Amino acid sequence: MINPERFSNLPTYAFPRLRELLDHHAPGGDVVHMTIGAPKHDFPAWVTDVIVENAAGFQGYPPNEGSDALRGAISDWIKRRYGVAADPSTQVMALNGTREGLYNATMALCPEQKNGERPVVLIPNPFYQVYMVATIAIGAEPVFVPATKETGHLPDYASLPPEILNRTVAAYICSPANPQGAVADEEYWKQLFALAEKYDFRVFADECYSEIYRDTAPVGGLTVAEAAGVDPERVTLFNSLSKRSNLAGLRSGFIAGGPDTINRVKKLRSYAGAPLPEPLQAAAARVWADEAHVVENRGLYQEKYKIADEVLSGVDGYAAPEAGFFLWLPVADGEAASLKLWQETGIRVMPGAYFAQGEKGQNPGEKYIRVALVAPAEETKQALKRLRDCLYT
Repeated sequence: MINPERFSNLPTYAFPRLRELLDHHAPGGDVVHMTIGAPKHDFPAWVTDVIVENAAGFQGYPPNEGSDALRGAISDWIKRRYGVAADPSTQVMALNGTREGLYNATMALCPEQKNGERPVVLIPNPFYQVYMVATIAIGAEPVFVPATKETGHLPDYASLPPEILNRTVAAYICSPANPQGAVADEEYWKQLFALAEKYDFRVFADECYSEIYRDTAPVGGLTVAEAAGVDPERVTLFNSLSKRSNLAGLRSGFIAGGPDTINRVKKLRSYAGAPLPEPLQAAAARVWADEAHVVENRGLYQEKYKIADEVLSGVDGYAAPEAGFFLWLPVADGEAASLKLWQETGIRVMPGAYFAQGEKGQNPGEKYIRVALVAPAEETKQALKRLRDCLYT
């Protein structure tokens, strides 16, 4: 049997790699999971009531692009959050989690060639793994651009040579960044859009951590794009309820962009998508319309920012995240530190190299670990103390 070559060299996904690294060894204490970004805070109690009230909807096939109520609620949220009007009929589509959209947008929107050559997709390094797989799936060349301390933990796409930019069809940007917690400010967005206009490529704005921040809400890509008069078809926004509302299992995400963008993605999805069941769409619509629980949730993370700052204040190189719920902690070797922490304390964290791609023998994540601040405050505090005492004293 002939198998496809394009996926044959994929590295093992981060979590199986972690199990291979750790699970052959006994934990050195009570196990604390600080690996996956699955929030452990409560979601609104009324969500299950809405699902039950609409349970008859499980009998039918759900609308592919999302119900009118759900797309309307998302459109209203975009207006409140970003100050941008997005027509719910033509500029918004519901997703079964944003990973689906981040993959399908590349499939639906990126051409097979640009200027007669193989296309390029720009990816921050470290990165969310679906960016790479989507790029490989369309036969494009992934170009990994370091997002390091020296670049403010955001990729400096403007530093790339013209021969790369002339072939670029899309650039992913995650703000707030996973895993570093860096935020793209207005000037960063402006420069990125100017570059995209000059070299004619799309910007895929992954803003799934936008509602978890310290003091000031991160500026959104759509906000800056509209103010700058950027073509709406050039900017595509992705967001979800997973982090905002502690509802990763509800699988409610969305994609928003220009009418042609959404029409193309919607057409592909009608063939290959898996829409959210109607009762879950009804619940999602209610959740997108409610901000009280988001404010409460954000307060819990702000408390844990303070805990991390206090516990890790003496750690050389510690950088407090601006937003999101990960710590990106410097170590001599991410894998060695993760194994030591597991064997001596029972705490599970992720080696930073598992979220990055090695380029020219260097992996920008290899001297970091990613620590998820998803547990309750007191559990987080005690775990961070054990981590500090194990790795930094």
